[in-house]
Amino acid sequence: MNDQMSDEPHGGVTGAAVAEPTIPHADPKDPYAFPAAMPSSADRAPRSFEVGAFPVPTRKQDDWRFTPVNRIPEFLDPFTPSGVTRVTVTSMDGSPLDSATASVSTVPMGDAPSGTVMKPNDRASAVEWNSARTATVVDLKGEPGQPVLVTVTGGGSAPADLDALHLVIRAAARTHGDVVVEHRGPTMLAEGVEIVTGEDSHVSTTFIQEWDKGSKHVGNQRIHVGKGASLRHSVVTLGGDFVRIRMDQEFGGEQGNLNMLGIYFVDPGQHIEHRTMVVHNHPECKSRVVYKGALEGRHAHSAWVGNALIKPNAPGTDSYELNRNLVLTPGAIADSEPNLEIENGDIIGAGHASSVGRFDDEELFYLESRGIPEQEARKLVVQGFFGELVEEIGVPAISEHLMEVIDRRLSRGEDAAMQAVLEEK
Repeated sequence: MNDQMSDEPHGGVTGAAVAEPTIPHADPKDPYAFPAAMPSSADRAPRSFEVGAFPVPTRKQDDWRFTPVNRIPEFLDPFTPSGVTRVTVTSMDGSPLDSATASVSTVPMGDAPSGTVMKPNDRASAVEWNSARTATVVDLKGEPGQPVLVTVTGGGSAPADLDALHLVIRAAARTHGDVVVEHRGPTMLAEGVEIVTGEDSHVSTTFIQEWDKGSKHVGNQRIHVGKGASLRHSVVTLGGDFVRIRMDQEFGGEQGNLNMLGIYFVDPGQHIEHRTMVVHNHPECKSRVVYKGALEGRHAHSAWVGNALIKPNAPGTDSYELNRNLVLTPGAIADSEPNLEIENGDIIGAGHASSVGRFDDEELFYLESRGIPEQEARKLVVQGFFGELVEEIGVPAISEHLMEVIDRRLSRGEDAAMQAVLEEK
């Protein structure tokens, strides 16, 4: 037997005093001092303008595990932008902006206000930052009489058309206004968006992706909601072979209100991915995240990842996130993952839910029992599935357009299904 004593705190009885474990105690001046068991996901995630701060994505990394990264290698290293993407900014009816309430300007990348809303949060967003040459800045103040329309038109979907675009949307304090960003045409686009809403402002931003077939769009949005401000942020993705949009948000003061809405329709072979990160970092703020998607055809793939973090210094938080997916035909895959981190027991409420399902047979039976043909009944169910969110976007011209597009997509899917039946015969 070895009688030699050890000074280490393990290994049985020792001749030295055993160090007591350190237990964290609450410190009102430092909200992270307790519980302080481990940093939150927002604290662990790197943020940097340097591409080298982020590893090349693989499916083994949590942030990229739903993403077929082999389809976007060109977006993962800095590149020289082609410059083929066109950006125009007008009033919603196509007329020039009212200079008293809205303006547009261009600044070199890195000059304020570009780069003022957080830092890039993954390799793709850092690549966009280092590839884009200028930033388009849209400023709102007062109460614009009609929404501001930003039209982004792609110039091609070939590898040589790879382009980078950076957009900054700023709303001054107490502004009441709407911004609609429409994406259309063929594209290969890395896009960065920064949104800043001033104190006590009430703003809506709507981003519509109606890219042509063959298009790829990798986007990153960073959002700052001011003290007492309200932001309705809507994303509608209805086109493009590959679309991945990540959105990170923070509050700038107490009593902020964030409403994030999402609609997507995925066709065969398309990959559509949306990722939201809501950070409650001030007291008495409210957030709602509701995303709905429909998928049709073999290898149609959607991914939605919703993250919500309630920090210790955010008492009175009210947060909820929901994702629903409607699989219209066999062979489509929908990945849905809500995540919630609560570091504060003094909250009003926090919750999340997600679902992936087929048509409700009872709804279809009810409609068919009233004499409505099956295909028409299916269209009515899908229109009802999206209808509430479309109306909530709050821009009548956009709402009408979206319902028309959804109806065309459903009719096109119906025609394709009929063609497949005829070919089998």
